[in-house]
Amino acid sequence: MPSFKVFSAKIVFSTAGEVEFVDLTDKVADAVVKSSIRNGVVHVFAPHATGVLVLTENEPCLLEDIRAFLEKVVPENADYEHPSNAHSHLRSLLLPPDRILPVVGGHVELGTWQSLLFVETDVTPRNRTVLVQVIGET
Repeated sequence: MPSFKVFSAKIVFSTAGEVEFVDLTDKVADAVVKSSIRNGVVHVFAPHATGVLVLTENEPCLLEDIRAFLEKVVPENADYEHPSNAHSHLRSLLLPPDRILPVVGGHVELGTWQSLLFVETDVTPRNRTVLVQVIGET
């Protein structure tokens, strides 16, 4: 009979500044395998005010399009009240800080072209931590 389990892990990395994309797909997949959970969900959370998570194709031209989109919607040099990095905070409002993905047969289920990317929206290099929690039956 399957038992219920919760497994937690952290992914720690550094970023170079805005707008940088860090592919976390393999690290999250590794955490799921390490968890021994066969069926359930994996919740991935970026506990940062200026870092978000997206599911998209990790293709350089598309990533440039996303970068251009963020600049167009929330320009860096607009007149903001908050000093230095208001645009970073506003950009992070557009995208979620977390994702919930299915775990089936002990593996994360993603679409053919989907990758899980952390998007750094802040202006300077940062040390980042992403929390991974796998929940389900073993």
